[in-house]
Amino acid sequence: MQKRNAHSIEVLECPNHPEVELIEEYHAGDMICSQCGLIVGDRVINVASEWRTFSNDKSTKDNSRVGSSENPLLHKDELSTGIAIAPRAAVDGEMGYLNKMNRSSMGGQDRSLIRGFKEISTMADRISLPRTIVDRTNVLFKQVDAEKHLKGRSSDAIAAACLYIACRQEGVPRTFKEICAVSKVSKKEIGRCFKLILRALETSVDLVQTSDFMSRFCANLGLSSDIQRAANHIARKAVELEICPGRVYTSVAAAAIYMASQASTMKKFQKEVGSVVGVAETTIRAIYRLIYPERAKLFPENFKFAVPLEKLPSV
Repeated sequence: MQKRNAHSIEVLECPNHPEVELIEEYHAGDMICSQCGLIVGDRVINVASEWRTFSNDKSTKDNSRVGSSENPLLHKDELSTGIAIAPRAAVDGEMGYLNKMNRSSMGGQDRSLIRGFKEISTMADRISLPRTIVDRTNVLFKQVDAEKHLKGRSSDAIAAACLYIACRQEGVPRTFKEICAVSKVSKKEIGRCFKLILRALETSVDLVQTSDFMSRFCANLGLSSDIQRAANHIARKAVELEICPGRVYTSVAAAAIYMASQASTMKKFQKEVGSVVGVAETTIRAIYRLIYPERAKLFPENFKFAVPLEKLPSV
């Protein structure tokens, strides 16, 4: 039975039990009353994915016949079909032909975008970045590709630089070394593309501070929240007092973590801190020597010292 609501929309309900929820029978396309079993509607369209199963299909194979979801960042609007390559194709000499057919059904611009999106997704998976970062990175990569701002530059370098920018814009910055570790290009090339993209797209990113990384670095080292707060305070005061001007924020963070841990019961060696932060031991020692004479001004007032200030290691 059908009736119309206040907005003139047809609503199905059982004439005997109008308040009971109906059950949709997908295979038959019927709407059935859960109380008495009366069929109150038929020919319901099933909008779920269509599947197919053959006896020789592997259990790990995706049986969906509807293909992947539409990507609004790609240029072509029409539906397309990829030709699957059977194992015997390599023997019969059909592999190259089928690959050529699949490539010819896709525009050159879409091929470069898909390659870039795949590289971005791979890098993001390696450092466990959320989907929001991937989506923002894809949009940046699309803008750069559409305007041909970095023509001649490596697609992998552009993808890595876009990922670095997206992380900073989303408030979860990663260091150049972290991005470089999951990419196929050098830190120097990523830095070049980063500057060119900011200039070409006329966009900007917030300045990076030691506090942006401190919680992640301390968590990876297994340090407590008290040590994290102390390290964050030490790094911030060192910057405010201009004790180590011109030093990279990650290097200052590493030295601050080392000093805070040495004043607690959870001591960490310079090698441990350097491996997590991505800073050389010599760099940590150099900055630690700069901040050590001012150690009394750097620690927060309520910090509980397990080791007195005067007994902290000088190197």
